[in-house]
Amino acid sequence: MRGLLDKVYDMAAYLACICMLMIFVTIMIQVGGSYLGLYVRGTDAIAGYFMAGASFLALAHTLKRGEHIRVALFIDRMSPAGRRIAEIFCLLIAATLSVFFAWYSWTMAWWSYAFTAISDAQDRTPLWIPQLLMAIGVSVLAIAFIDELVQVLRGRAIAKPDAVPAHVE
Repeated sequence: MRGLLDKVYDMAAYLACICMLMIFVTIMIQVGGSYLGLYVRGTDAIAGYFMAGASFLALAHTLKRGEHIRVALFIDRMSPAGRRIAEIFCLLIAATLSVFFAWYSWTMAWWSYAFTAISDAQDRTPLWIPQLLMAIGVSVLAIAFIDELVQVLRGRAIAKPDAVPAHVE
């Protein structure tokens, strides 16, 4: 089961990478079109859809690698037993909220499909398409939170980032 879950998280990260590449392609189409005197309708909205998709699809992979921002001001000062209780409590809340968010994301995508809702932007994209990326990403995040909760209940510590900070430029 562990291997399957890790593959799901990795697959979501690969899809996020594809979304990021599509942002680049969309922007290059827009820039290239401006040099040629062509206006390609809807490229800004489509880039925004891919940005949302990349953001949501990368959430679970980031969580499982311990890279989510954590406010550890209080937890770091707790005893090991108190820390474990606090982590379980936080994961329980996060898992619950992410399950609700996933449910409502799928519901929103379904209703957008059922009512053939389309974007107000010039692209006229059916809204269920970008909403589907969000629903998939949040669903994988919900699975990741439940996975983390089960792992902590089994005695494993929360995933933490390496001691070396990310190299951001």
